[in-house]
Amino acid sequence: MDISAFKKLFTETYGTEPSVYFAPGRVNIIGEHTDYNGGFVLPCAISFGTYLAIAPNNDQKMRFKTTNFKYKTEVPLSELSRKHGDEWVNYPLGVIDQFIKREVSISTGADFLFSGDIPNGAGLSSSASIEIVTAVALNDLYEANIDRLELVKLSQLAENFFVGMQCGIMDQFSIGMGKANEALFLDCRTLDYEHVPLDLKEHSIVIMNTNKRRELSESKYNERVAECGVALEELRKAKPMIDLSDITLDEFEIHGALINDPIIYHRARHVISENHRVKLSVAALKRGDLVTLGQLMNESHESLRHDYEVTGKELDTIVNAARKVKGVLGARMTGAGFGGCAIAIVDKRYVEALINKVGHAYEEQIGLKPIFYVARVGDGAGKIA
Repeated sequence: MDISAFKKLFTETYGTEPSVYFAPGRVNIIGEHTDYNGGFVLPCAISFGTYLAIAPNNDQKMRFKTTNFKYKTEVPLSELSRKHGDEWVNYPLGVIDQFIKREVSISTGADFLFSGDIPNGAGLSSSASIEIVTAVALNDLYEANIDRLELVKLSQLAENFFVGMQCGIMDQFSIGMGKANEALFLDCRTLDYEHVPLDLKEHSIVIMNTNKRRELSESKYNERVAECGVALEELRKAKPMIDLSDITLDEFEIHGALINDPIIYHRARHVISENHRVKLSVAALKRGDLVTLGQLMNESHESLRHDYEVTGKELDTIVNAARKVKGVLGARMTGAGFGGCAIAIVDKRYVEALINKVGHAYEEQIGLKPIFYVARVGDGAGKIA
């Protein structure tokens, strides 16, 4: 991003000089669909993300524009809690709504110009990136003095209750709290977390975008949330539980028979086994064992494919192709699934081979041209000096 050009575009659009903020996207190394089940995740912030130029105005309205979509709008301060269909502007509006609910005085209007380089619908959490960058900027603009953890929480609530997506807190947390060259080991229920060194040595994380757009609001995401709720009720017959993540893999092998519906059983088995894999992955990273991490990533994808059924032809094809390339330690889908992206940990010497071979095999089998990104593990959200 050329920040000078971005600020100039803002000034040409609104006539004032802005402040500029950035919030990254994220990839989840491992720990998928565990977050809304009170479980463990291991994400990291990446160098792609959302930029926001913002300045106050005297017009008693919020003006929203982005370089990514044609839709733009002006919203009077008296109508900030009104949803705008399915437009992108609901993400910042949801955050503003949360500020109002916390009795932050929104006494003056503001002009917003967003620009993101996260592929839309790819599963790298562009929505949470918009929410967090908005929250951090508004916190400064209106001198709200809300701490970073609360900004993370209110951003999740914005997506849950304004946008209407029942996501867990992982995306917002990793984007708000991430650190360069570190993964974030997070307990999604207690919000206890630990920064774990992500020493890739001579390897890279390659993001493989299937270019199958992931329309999460129209997917079966909320259906999976409900299925996990059914599993929880069945397993509560064996022990008191708040979330599915309160039962260990060993306990599930004993009590899993309480779940009569085979579909519900498999949903629960994925969540519980995935929690176990996250803990094993943290241990592997702490001892610098990338080979074991890669194996756990492979196991995670197979569980998401067969037990949770959220991968699909495109993700399975690109992951299988990646695993055949020399130098690849492991590959799996990342994000909610139903399209979007996969990641691979690959020896830097074979990155070009991965891109060429996987790109050719995927396009031949699926008919779509994938896009590849070599990710840098970056810092969380903040103001750009």
